[in-house]
Amino acid sequence: MRRWLKNVFFLSGKEFRSLFSDPILVILIIYMFSAALYTVATTISTEVKNGSVAVINNDHSTLSYRLQSSLIPPYFRKVHEITANQADRLMDMGEYTFVIDIPPNYEVDILAGRNPQIHLSIDATAMTQAAIGSNYISQIFSREINDFLRLKNNKTFTPIKTAVNVLYNPNYTSKWFMGAMQIVGNLNLLTMLLVGAAIIRERERGTIEHLLVMPVTSSEIAIAKIIANGSVLLVVVGLSLRFVTGGLLGVPLPAQAIPLFILGSLIFIFAIASLGIMLAIFAPTMPQFGLLCIPVYVVMYLLSGTTSPIENMPELAQWITQLSPTTIFGSYAQDVIFRGASLDLVWDKLVKMAAIGFVFLAVALAQFKTMLSRQG
Repeated sequence: MRRWLKNVFFLSGKEFRSLFSDPILVILIIYMFSAALYTVATTISTEVKNGSVAVINNDHSTLSYRLQSSLIPPYFRKVHEITANQADRLMDMGEYTFVIDIPPNYEVDILAGRNPQIHLSIDATAMTQAAIGSNYISQIFSREINDFLRLKNNKTFTPIKTAVNVLYNPNYTSKWFMGAMQIVGNLNLLTMLLVGAAIIRERERGTIEHLLVMPVTSSEIAIAKIIANGSVLLVVVGLSLRFVTGGLLGVPLPAQAIPLFILGSLIFIFAIASLGIMLAIFAPTMPQFGLLCIPVYVVMYLLSGTTSPIENMPELAQWITQLSPTTIFGSYAQDVIFRGASLDLVWDKLVKMAAIGFVFLAVALAQFKTMLSRQG
């Protein structure tokens, strides 16, 4: 055991020197967890912003103007009044994403309880904004109508009155979620690439032959690569969470969030690094490794629940993705950062990630011995 630890120590030092001898790679690691993370979090938005709206106001009542003025920045631009004859042409020109047609006598019919309908035309070429924006307009109008009816006759328009309290993200700020989840995606990609590329580099440079004549085992080589590359990534992830996600993006981090997230990142790095080694052993060259690694990463990340809810996926996909470390770590990160979960609530996710990592590592080590024998 002492000899094993000594060999791992010296091999890890070799891996550290190899990593830091490549300044471009170091800059890429820093960039992925700083500028790239901030850009993705602030550029990609899941809420409506500056939606263009026009109104065909056939009523010209107090309520119709109240509805029109309720669509305000930053969700919508200044609302313009147009005529029915202009609507199709302006939407075809892309001037407006939403055109609201308020029928005549709308306020009178509302007060009489006749439930008149407002017609909403949407330019569906702006697919995401159109889908979310229609829901925004519906909720805003429902609230305004209820307030108007309470003002007029002290009764609500709907039979159920709801009080919604949002605990974790009261303003529904998408950059909070994107900023935290982007760390998961970037960590997944870089861990797999760095550790896998380290194995491929040994083979392409011919240094694998030097290892064959040294008294080292496949486990020592693999663990050294995981320790060296994983340590660098773990430090960068901790700094990114504290200063980029918690600082620049303003995500409120509970007191225990940072140490728990780093603990989860440590086990996640082990699991993904083991997967990277396994893929690198199956792929004999760097181009083949890239062709194998990128699709695996894309599928794992897209099905992880960090970009879209798992519940929206087919049942088979939901079951399969539960075996992915990315899915487990994404859920773990959401619990720790957004819900303030303590270790006693998320320990099972750590165990699952570690177990999957050991399976990947066992397969990798078995194939590693086969690869060494072929090289010999």
